[in-house]
Amino acid sequence: MCVRAQNQMSSSGGESSKVVAYQGVPGAYSEMAANQACPEYTTLPCEQFEVAFEALSQWMADRAVLPVENSLGGSIHTVYDLLQRYKFHIVGETFIAVDHCLMALPGVEKEDVKKVMSHPQALAQTEGYTRALGVVREEVDDTAGAAKTIAENNLTGCAAIASRKAAELYGLNVLDESIQDMMGNITRFVVLSRDPKVSMLSGDSSNYKTSILFTLEEGPGVLFKALSVFALRDISLTKIESRPLRSSPLVSVDFEDGIKGSSGFNYLFYIDFIGSLRDENCQNALRHLEEFAIFVRVLGSYPRDLAH
Repeated sequence: MCVRAQNQMSSSGGESSKVVAYQGVPGAYSEMAANQACPEYTTLPCEQFEVAFEALSQWMADRAVLPVENSLGGSIHTVYDLLQRYKFHIVGETFIAVDHCLMALPGVEKEDVKKVMSHPQALAQTEGYTRALGVVREEVDDTAGAAKTIAENNLTGCAAIASRKAAELYGLNVLDESIQDMMGNITRFVVLSRDPKVSMLSGDSSNYKTSILFTLEEGPGVLFKALSVFALRDISLTKIESRPLRSSPLVSVDFEDGIKGSSGFNYLFYIDFIGSLRDENCQNALRHLEEFAIFVRVLGSYPRDLAH
């Protein structure tokens, strides 16, 4: 369920303010991303990724900000699968630097900690640190939620891995900071809307990014052909991701003895490339791709976050 956003009525005229949904509780990195991407919006915390999608679908929110990849943990597959299922549009992106802290109730020392709670990605990003502590690791829905649980239940033997803001919000002491195994821990978030928003205020298409998904026939060289439509036009790809096609996951084949079987997976491909859909070069690349792809869908064409 979603936690009802506060102060959704503006002080002037009683108009409802715009709302941005995110997964987690206050203090989560996703809340930071939502505030950074949509600073004029009221935030709406949601317990699960799909709940944030549903909030946007049911007009409880005007935007949703969801993480799609992390520099250490890689792609967040649940969100990619939801992007396929829901017909929303990516209208922006933002990057958040992740700085994990170890936190516990006041009076608890690091040597008192027997269990550490956090989101699976945060636990993966601090695996070396927590292994050295010799603690039990417990997965929960989000980083700030772990801090909230410890505070509300007075869990003296537990610590959370979350942001410093989460520690401040829930009255926990920071026992250690910057505990991720590698520095340069960055998470990329996308901004979703019910309506597309294709704009190019300047003439430089390189300041924009376009995200698409597509499927291909089974056969030799088909992925090479698909990628060639971008290479032939000097269009840079920034991401390629493949996921088994849930509606038809297996490739069906007829063997010589008449027995039907499968030869592998059907895949759905996600690609991000540099350029705007208002650029004729990008339009031509997608037309070329449509000549042999079974299915092509544009997820969005939006300004790049060049500030990170």
